[in-house]
Formats: sequence, C-alpha cells, structure tokens
Amino acid sequence: MAQIKANEITQLIREQIANYETKIAVDEVGTVIALGDGIARIYGLDKVMAGELLEFPHGVAGIAMNLEEDQVGAVVLGEYTEIKEGDEVKRTGRIMSVPVGDAMIGRVVNSLGQPIDDKGPIATDQFIPLERLAPGVIDRQPVREPMATGLKAIDSMIPIGRGQRELIIGDRQTGKTAVVLDTIINNKGNNLICIYNAIGQKRSSIAQVVKILEDAGAMEYTIVVAASASEPAPMQYISPYAACAMGEYFRDTKRHALVIYDDLSKHAASYREISLLLRRPPGREAYPGDVFYLHSRLLERASKVSDKLGGGSLTALPVIETQAGDVSAYIPTNVISITDGQIYLETDLFNQGVRPAVNVGLSVSRVGGSAQIKAMRQVAGSLKLELAQFRELAAFAGFGSDLDKATQSQLNRGQRLVEILKQGQFSPLPFSKQILIIFAGTSGALDDLAVSKVREFELGLYQYADTAGTQILSTIMEKKILDDDLKAQMSKLIKEFKEQFVAQQAK
Repeated sequence: MAQIKANEITQLIREQIANYETKIAVDEVGTVIALGDGIARIYGLDKVMAGELLEFPHGVAGIAMNLEEDQVGAVVLGEYTEIKEGDEVKRTGRIMSVPVGDAMIGRVVNSLGQPIDDKGPIATDQFIPLERLAPGVIDRQPVREPMATGLKAIDSMIPIGRGQRELIIGDRQTGKTAVVLDTIINNKGNNLICIYNAIGQKRSSIAQVVKILEDAGAMEYTIVVAASASEPAPMQYISPYAACAMGEYFRDTKRHALVIYDDLSKHAASYREISLLLRRPPGREAYPGDVFYLHSRLLERASKVSDKLGGGSLTALPVIETQAGDVSAYIPTNVISITDGQIYLETDLFNQGVRPAVNVGLSVSRVGGSAQIKAMRQVAGSLKLELAQFRELAAFAGFGSDLDKATQSQLNRGQRLVEILKQGQFSPLPFSKQILIIFAGTSGALDDLAVSKVREFELGLYQYADTAGTQILSTIMEKKILDDDLKAQMSKLIKEFKEQFVAQQAK
C-alpha cells in the first residue's frame, strides 16, 4: 500500500480550505425596517456600497444612498407600494448602471434604459454606471468644432462648440425647448447623436416632442430619456445621469454626442425631495448643501477628449427655468457657474415677437469664436457690436430728443439686424445661408428697405440663392473663409436679388 506523505496531506487540506470560500455562494440579505414615499430603510446590509443596485421583492430595484451605522437608506425605483416592512432585500454587488449602445438610437426609454415606446426590447448587452469620473485635464483637448444650432442669433453671436456646456436659461414659455429641438433637427447628417432628457414634464409634452422629432426625421439619430412628472422622484433624479452615460458611450467610441437636460430645475427639486425624505440636512433655501455637486458632477462629464482617446465629444445643453427672470436665485447661479456660458431667453423679447428671444447682452459663450467657422466670425464680429450700440441708442431715443444723422442711421441698421435674427420655429438654417443674410445686414444692403419687408426679403434671398447662387453657397462651406472675391460675389448676388425685389414691391 502506497504511503501518503504528511506534506501531501497538508497540501490537500490547504487546497480544500482555499476553495472553501468560493464554493459557498453567500447572498448578503437585509430587511426592510421602514418604508414610505419611495424611501426604504434597511437593516443588515453591512458591506453595501454607495450607489449600489439593490434587489427588492416583486422585481423592484433600489439604490443605496445613505450608509449609516445601523441602517441603510435606499431610494426605490418604481412601484414601492408592493413592498412592505419585513421584506428581504438583496445586494447585487454592482453599481447602478444603464444599458448603452447603438441599439438605443431611435428609442424612447425610461431612467433605467427600459423601452417605453412599444417597439419591443432593446438588443444590447453593454452597460455603463450612472456615476463616472469626468475625463481629466490631460485627457481633454480644446473645444474647436462648431456644434451648429441652425439659429442665426446663436450661431453668429453665442457659438456652441462640440464638447462645450452651454446653459439655456429663461422663464417658462420663452422657447427654451424650441431652441434645443431646432438644434436636434439641424444636426441631421452632421454625424451627431442627440439625447433628449425630459425631466418632470407632462407625458403629453414628451409625446409631442417625440412626434416633432419623428416628423422631422430626427429620431433616426436621437434617444429620448423620459422621466415624466407622474414618475417617482428617484426616477427623475437618476434620469440625467442615465442620459449622460448613454452619451458617454458614443464619445468613448470616437463619435460625437449631444445631451440635452430639460430641465435641471425640476431635477434639483426631485433631489431635494429625496434628500429631505432621507433626513439629509437641508442647506441654504432648504436645499441640501450638495446641490451644487449634484449638477457639477453631471455637467463636468461633457468634454472633447484628446486624439489619443479617439477625439470624440459630448456636448451638454442644460435647461434652467427661472422665476420672473431671476437669474441670481440659488439653482440658476449654481448652473451658470458650472457651464461655459449661457443663452438667456427673455419674456419681453418673446412677447414683442423677437424669436428666438435671445438677450444678446446677457448671453455669452466662453468658448467664443474658436467654435465658429472663420467666415461666420468675419461677418458676425461687427453684428454683436452694432446690436449692442443699437440697444444703447434705442434706450436714449425713447426720450424723444432730436437725433443726428449718424445716430439715426445706426438705429435704422439696428432695427433691420433685429429683424434678420428672427427665425421661425423648426426651420434651422445651414451656415452658408446664415452668413449670406448677416453679410447683407452688416454691409448695409438692407438699410433702405422698409423694416416690415426685411423678413420677406430674407426668404426671397434664400430661394434666389438656391437657384442662381448655389455655387456661392457651396464655396462658403468649402472655403469657410470670406476673401475679397467671395465678398464681391455675395454683394453681386444680393444686389441682383434686391433689384428684382424692389421692382416686384413697386408693382
């Protein structure tokens, strides 16, 4: 009989002990000790991670938010009415994640990435955590490429670049959503995936947005992440992070994405609700002290990454609703200080028929001309200055004093510039046509037209350029710079059309 050596026995016992842990599947289970308003307090989950996904009975999920000494405060995602005290809660061991991938494009999903458009399941096996670190300074590059909105007032004076964060701020009913929808529609064929995140809006409004995008053929490159007002606060709270994670997937696969958060005022309100239910200490204006961190860690993830990482970009357009134009309130100032500029939409301008109702004085893009094509910078450089001077003079002219000729001509020019910056909803323009009309305005070609005829002239000029000036429009887009020859061609085209236009008006 073969002799078994002592060291072999020791080796066998060691192997058995080493494999002992792996053979036993240990589920860490806790118990619900209190429940109410979508918040569950759980006892017994000692090793749970912050932000970890928890498994409640009846297929309900939750996120661990407050890690206290004797209990865990968790938010319940979905129907919490089915859960009761004493129910078991399991750890999943993974941080809350959402599905991402090309299969998401063209779909309407909820905050968990589940489809809500009755078009069947989404075939993707890739997931990205809701919360991720933003790329560091070394991993980024300067913002240089334009992210065209198709709106003359914005592309000429407050340009947005790919990888930028530009705030859209204004009272309710000033056209904030119209601006972002125009931007989505304008980027058809521009190699840009758009993600529209609706937070706390009525379901009917979200359905209307989806219909507008479908009618414009924009759903082919758009994802809609919806967290309507009827959904619980935790779903509204996680939805911007879910939308951001979906955008990061495209940025990290060397592509360009745009994510729109509409709007972050309602997001802050949902977070406030959760925080107060979790008994977190309220800070200034009864908001928790970390509401700045809430939005900064979201918006910092927008970036243009370095060529080494593929050169992709994620642009963010957060929307904030103000109360009676008060931009100095808590949340507006927070988001203004996080973003790279703001587009301020004003109720008075909107009511006067200036749409988009952009207040040129208070709006700014901190990326500025670097995110513009050179041709636009050439024609729009004088535009902002002339508009600013016009606003100053118009205020003085209101006193009714006699004006000298130079002042009168500046006022006349300003009135026509305001007219050419007006634009109908869902009719974005390519850069070439924007440059053509702004060139006409700033070169003085419209100065002798009646103000009421300027819009009619503009529409006619576009039609004329599409037939007689196609070569000029394509040259602008190819060269992206206006040399003397191109300026002369543009002046000639405008002059020819103006002669026809004036002759028609005289009949």
